[in-house]
Amino acid sequence: MSKKEKSSIGLDIERVSRIPSVANILEVACEITGMGFAAIARVSEKFWVACATKDMIGFGLEAGGSLDLETTICNEIMYHHQVVAVDDFNEDPAYKDHHTPKVYGLQSYISVPIILRNGDFFGTLCAIDRTPKEVNNSKVIKTFSLFSELIGFHLDSQDELAESKRVLKVEKRNAETREQFIAMLGHDLRNPVNAISNAVQLQLRSELDERNKRLAAIIHDATTRTKGLIDNILDFASGRLGGGIKLNYENQLSLNETIDQVIVELRMAWPEIEIIKNVTLSSEPRADYKRIAQLLSNILGNAITHGEAGKPIWVRMSESEHEKILVVSNSGTPIPANILPHLFKPFSRGKVKSGQEGLGLGLYIAKEIALAHGGSIRVESDVDSTSFIISLPS
Repeated sequence: MSKKEKSSIGLDIERVSRIPSVANILEVACEITGMGFAAIARVSEKFWVACATKDMIGFGLEAGGSLDLETTICNEIMYHHQVVAVDDFNEDPAYKDHHTPKVYGLQSYISVPIILRNGDFFGTLCAIDRTPKEVNNSKVIKTFSLFSELIGFHLDSQDELAESKRVLKVEKRNAETREQFIAMLGHDLRNPVNAISNAVQLQLRSELDERNKRLAAIIHDATTRTKGLIDNILDFASGRLGGGIKLNYENQLSLNETIDQVIVELRMAWPEIEIIKNVTLSSEPRADYKRIAQLLSNILGNAITHGEAGKPIWVRMSESEHEKILVVSNSGTPIPANILPHLFKPFSRGKVKSGQEGLGLGLYIAKEIALAHGGSIRVESDVDSTSFIISLPS
């Protein structure tokens, strides 16, 4: 037997040993037949090996023990896949001259094939004794057949579980590789995009004719959206790779000033969009305002993309005893009911206007930022308006 075959047999013995009911199956097999030896055998074209045994007659085979294949009846069952049940070899016309009972001193025998779901022959569930026993009857054969099917089911389940684990491991490795690549790509893109953004802002401050101002504004619009995409990509990759959304509570501006800054930047990119702000706060929340700015920018970007042209977008912030509530509202077509459950999932996008396509990460990152602050985000959408409501602890 080759090293590869030995390894395969070892795995089969281990698979059978993991079936919880094996010991009970063999015990019942002996009890209902009165036989002294029962086994689950792995049978191939080259070998017969016991995977589990119940030996009360000193037959001498334990798990891992083997028989010469040619000396067994299982050698024939492997090809015809039929049950063989013999009460007394001396009285059985088909098997009274068979070599197997003579080799092993047997008088009674039953063996049922174990067939896997894909049709492969695994081996047999068998029982033997040195005295005649009544086994060639419907009750015993049905019981052995049921046990055989149960063993096959457990073996199939183990194979399916092993394959699922293998596929999951490969997918996890592939996902980690993709996310690492996305993170590196985001870092590599950030520097040139910042350089372009800084250059075009200098141009916009200089004296340009109308044509060049329009071109510079288009470039500024594109870099603003690209920087937002890069930030979302990096945060998404960080979250997936275990880093999560990192917060820094050392703020340079007030929350009101931070909101103004976001609105000014978006007005520069989309001068035709009207954004109305109404903020009423008696105290500053404990929050990372740069992250809140990113959250607000993502939500406002979504409102600009999906809102009704010519209608204003509202940014409102109020407070209660225990929380600050930020609400961004826009007019437009209500969000379809089938989209709502998936809205905050990564890469989830509805229909977007030409030239404003994104990765579908903005709302996912907004949700992650809210959660990182111990807050929440939800959406309400009807024919009057769509509102994203962000709650932050006071």
